[in-house]
Amino acid sequence: MLGTKDLVFKERLARKLTEWYIGPYVIKEVISANIVKLRLLVSMTIHPVVNISRIVRYRELVKEQRVEEPKLIEVDGEEEWEVEKILKKRIVQECVKYLVK
Repeated sequence: MLGTKDLVFKERLARKLTEWYIGPYVIKEVISANIVKLRLLVSMTIHPVVNISRIVRYRELVKEQRVEEPKLIEVDGEEEWEVEKILKKRIVQECVKYLVK
């Protein structure tokens, strides 16, 4: 995975909404102990030779790891999520927020 810290994306205006890492990309060649050449997409306008400090190893999801979101249930004609337990409650600018399980 390639770190996006110093990359500029024209279609994304807000830095905080950009992904931290993009990829995975294949390492084509190891040039030196701290420089590698990546096989990037043709549409990417960056140089394919990068420092290894910008590279993070790609890890696949574990079999038991869930990536699906909880399903909605229908209550009185409206779709809602079922809450197992309320873990915490706080008030932010006169609005009550809950941390739920």
